[in-house]
Amino acid sequence: MEGEKLQQVQGERKQQQKDGKGGRGGGSAKLRGHPRDSPEVRVSKTLSWILRHGSKSEGIPMRPDGYVRVDDLLKSPKLQELTFDMLQGIVKNDSKGRYNLMSEPDSKDPAQEIWWIRANQGHSIKTVVLELNQITSVDDIPTGIAVHGTSKKAWESIREQGLSKMKRNHIHLAQGVAGSGVISGMRNSSQILIFIDVQKALDAGIKFHLSANGVVLTEGDAKGFLKPEFFVRVETSDRMPIPGWEGNPEAAIPKTGEAVTQVDQSQDAPESVSTADKPIQELENKTEKLVI
Repeated sequence: MEGEKLQQVQGERKQQQKDGKGGRGGGSAKLRGHPRDSPEVRVSKTLSWILRHGSKSEGIPMRPDGYVRVDDLLKSPKLQELTFDMLQGIVKNDSKGRYNLMSEPDSKDPAQEIWWIRANQGHSIKTVVLELNQITSVDDIPTGIAVHGTSKKAWESIREQGLSKMKRNHIHLAQGVAGSGVISGMRNSSQILIFIDVQKALDAGIKFHLSANGVVLTEGDAKGFLKPEFFVRVETSDRMPIPGWEGNPEAAIPKTGEAVTQVDQSQDAPESVSTADKPIQELENKTEKLVI
């Protein structure tokens, strides 16, 4: 049984800790996140980074659909403190719906089951092809809203060149702003809200998809950008319009009483970005550190 294999992995880890080859001292230094973050937050950030960006560097095989074997994940030196029970808790309690955990029969022995886990979106790994629902009309977005949150400094570059997917596979857009009914929210440091005219972009040939946890995704144009011409309205975090970007007020008002999923950029970031994208990435990484 896969459960027995997981127990064996955890047993080997405990023995390594007794032998002085692992444990909190060695593992915590390798976790992602700020040293001031709680151990739980740092484990979650590390898990998210591995599943979205770092599986290859960690030597963890990944299927084309983004799934990795849980027993392989638990062997990662960066996750020495993670147990299967802890992993189940992280997935179950993650309000942003970042992960999907499932079991499948072993192809070599159908009587046994193998546990798999993946991140639902946010990958920079180019070989990952997620099961996404194509958006052919703005009506395919439950709220009719697509918005990106960023900082004031990053906005100065974005207003000129547009949004960039950088090293990720997609530009991420939320279905609404923080408020009533929100399943997962933008990071607290978001100062600027950029609302996208999805229908105009679709008509221009830009493709959009909806992830399993409701995030609106787009690869942008041929260069990976969503140009400012598709910005229907830009606001501050307190919902005041940016001069020159007032657009259509109604386009920036989410439907009330509906749950929406928003962009998740607070857990991790790809290892590197292109030279043109570095100013935006660096600014967003700095603001990321202000919140958990």
